[in-house]
Amino acid sequence: MNTVRSWYDSAYASLGFAAQRRYPNEELLRFMGRHFFGIDRVQRSSKKVLELGCGSGANLWMIAREGFETFGLDLSPEALRLCGIMLENWGETASLQAGSILNLPYSSDMFDAVVDVFSTYCVNEIEFGRCLDEVARVTKSGGLYFSYSPSKNSDAFGMHHPAAKIDDSTLDGIARSTSPYYGNTYPFRFISQEEYADLLRNRGFNVISSERIGRTYRDGAEYFEFVSLTAQKA
Repeated sequence: MNTVRSWYDSAYASLGFAAQRRYPNEELLRFMGRHFFGIDRVQRSSKKVLELGCGSGANLWMIAREGFETFGLDLSPEALRLCGIMLENWGETASLQAGSILNLPYSSDMFDAVVDVFSTYCVNEIEFGRCLDEVARVTKSGGLYFSYSPSKNSDAFGMHHPAAKIDDSTLDGIARSTSPYYGNTYPFRFISQEEYADLLRNRGFNVISSERIGRTYRDGAEYFEFVSLTAQKA
């Protein structure tokens, strides 16, 4: 995790808000709309939502602005500094904390929703299992987990050379110069819908929806795909 932290600290320090988008992920908005936007705004303040890897706050300000009790975790202090500025610019507040997705610094059964938007991919298979154990621990019974994570159908995984595999799902970075996310020099994990569903079922979640979201690069020469998944804790 130190490698990941160093990479992101450097990226946020050099690029500032340009290191990340400024507005929320579309699939996260769909998730929030389907499951939470129908709740009266007065009642939303009792709903606790945690974002894993909140970065500079592109998603977090929206969650806070919609009236939820909002929590953001990131391993990069520089990201959290920018996130605080982002929230202030929108006139919102959230509880921000530096920490690891492998050991969440929160009480058990605390959250109504835990969301991961392209964040937990930076750990290998074994570490990701630990992350999901922690997600299961902090999510309330009936609470929801949302994830938007790189799919094994991506060309970046299927044609990963000169990067090497750390395990069956994780590369040691994105080393092919024509690949999306080239230059990410830390572990980069991909997953299939079936694998993700099995991991969550083994931890007491029921998968509500699982979709593949694809996009092309270089005029269609390169395909990259995400798994967008929602699960509910039994």
